[in-house]
Amino acid sequence: MKKIVHAALITGALVSSGQALAADCGKVVIGEMNWASGEFLARLDGMILEEGYGCDVDYLTAGTVPQITSMNEKGTPTFASEVWANANKILIDAAEAEGRLTRLNPQPIEGAGEGWWIDPMMMEKHGFKTVDDVLARPDLFPHPEDPAKGGFHTCPAGWGCELANANMFRAFDLEAKGWRMVEPGSGAGLDGAIAKAGERGEPWFGYYWAPTTMIGKYNLQPLDFDAPYDAENWDNCIVLPTEDCENPKRTRWTTSEVVSLAQASFVTDEPLAAAYVEKRSLTVPQLGQYLKYMDANQATGEDAAIEFLLNEEAIWTQWVTADAAERIKSAL
Repeated sequence: MKKIVHAALITGALVSSGQALAADCGKVVIGEMNWASGEFLARLDGMILEEGYGCDVDYLTAGTVPQITSMNEKGTPTFASEVWANANKILIDAAEAEGRLTRLNPQPIEGAGEGWWIDPMMMEKHGFKTVDDVLARPDLFPHPEDPAKGGFHTCPAGWGCELANANMFRAFDLEAKGWRMVEPGSGAGLDGAIAKAGERGEPWFGYYWAPTTMIGKYNLQPLDFDAPYDAENWDNCIVLPTEDCENPKRTRWTTSEVVSLAQASFVTDEPLAAAYVEKRSLTVPQLGQYLKYMDANQATGEDAAIEFLLNEEAIWTQWVTADAAERIKSAL
């Protein structure tokens, strides 16, 4: 059944009216982030824009920094469904002020957040609540390659959080306290480290974000940074390359700004498609349900998007025009 539905969505079921719609909408390149929620949202957007609005959709898959750089310098992708904007605030602000990019949807995921987390076993056993509580016990979180040091799991290279974690590592003086970074080669590598620890009942400490399959599946617990938020320090040091952040200071993690970022021209060139992107929003539990589906079924973001369209009509029909809703239902 899924293969049949998949084929219907990909090949389209719009006959001649679909050809006219495609001509009206034109080419739309969607920035697909290289993690589960980013993949799901991009593919959901793609299916809705193809089937509901007749757009000619393509995807550009990459991490946060390459996506934003390409959008700003090359004018592609047309929009990125899930951009964690904090680490690139200055660049995005400048591009928006100059009329190139726009935060088309300021809250595509309601309740999203990021920070430093530990496994629930260590929190319960030792009463850890703050980052400092954990940093005082590197012996409990041995580095996989250097057990004499504690292991802090950071972001893969190219992700926006890579810079923030490197500078927060210095701000909280982890090296002097007996810690080393564990640097995953990819998002899958970071997830693999969490899964390995979770399945074996081993300790884990590092960066992650919600909504995600890993947070829900292994019940990871957020740590309190026990420091006030310092906006100037964050924007002008923490999120910059280490060579541009000479004196990082302690701060809590900034409140996450997750947006759907678009070319400003998208709003004027494709107003109906842009209006959909502007309305599309999911809560953490709603999104988490389909991330768990992906994990449990080894499913792709495209598979999960089909499941969402089949099961969540009451949600997605609120985002689209009545005509688009009918076309999507016909395709399903």
